[in-house]
Amino acid sequence: MARNKDIASYTALVTGASSGIGLEFARQLAAQGAKLFLVSIDREELEREAAKIVEEFGVTAETYCMDLARHEAADDLYQYCREKEMQIDILINNAGIFSLKEVTRTDPKKIDTMLQLHVGTVTRLSRLFAKDMCQRKQGYILNMSSLSCWTPYPGIALYTATKAYIRVFTRALAYELHDYGVKVTVVCPGGAATGLYGLPPHLLKLGVRLGVLMTPKRLVRKSLHALFRGKKQLIPGLFNRLLIPLAASMPTRVRLIVKHRLLDE
Repeated sequence: MARNKDIASYTALVTGASSGIGLEFARQLAAQGAKLFLVSIDREELEREAAKIVEEFGVTAETYCMDLARHEAADDLYQYCREKEMQIDILINNAGIFSLKEVTRTDPKKIDTMLQLHVGTVTRLSRLFAKDMCQRKQGYILNMSSLSCWTPYPGIALYTATKAYIRVFTRALAYELHDYGVKVTVVCPGGAATGLYGLPPHLLKLGVRLGVLMTPKRLVRKSLHALFRGKKQLIPGLFNRLLIPLAASMPTRVRLIVKHRLLDE
């Protein structure tokens, strides 16, 4: 792949790095020579994929298994980096979960998990590592939001609300850190061909062919290009950019039809 920037001397921290978009971030950063610090809750898969990356790209890749939905997760992860004297030059806040269910039917523990993972941990990790980057007058932070953050959809109220927080928080953070030389980007993708939505492989392939879903490889390539260019927000794909005003103007009756088809038992 074409290099966005010479990052061979950089260390990149990627959360949710054992599969999907997070794994693709790890692979493309490794292809550009970056050293990796990969974090995920799935130890076995994380270590297996890290070993593949090391063998293929010849970079170092340290792994750390932890539940990022814990209140103390960000502080623990930051402290671990300090103890290891690991300087994080690129932070990719990718870890996230998806749920298709009415709020009143969602387990309170699931609600707490999503709020902490998408809001609490993203905020704290951004703050902790941004302070160090500001002192060095250099660094990159990329936070993953979603195209759904602009419009309230029935069944994914928690997901869209927390992703909306990520978008607004990251946009504001980008302005706050501008004078320190730290680049901050929020990515708002539409559907991606990953296991996040629980779709079978043949439907993922169909979605890519129809242009409804974007492959992780293409999404990550666009995201890293935007990050290293200093772009504050990326909505990848013309179809997705056109979809925002269309979704926002969706009549209530249409939203209720969607609700009845997808959620009513």
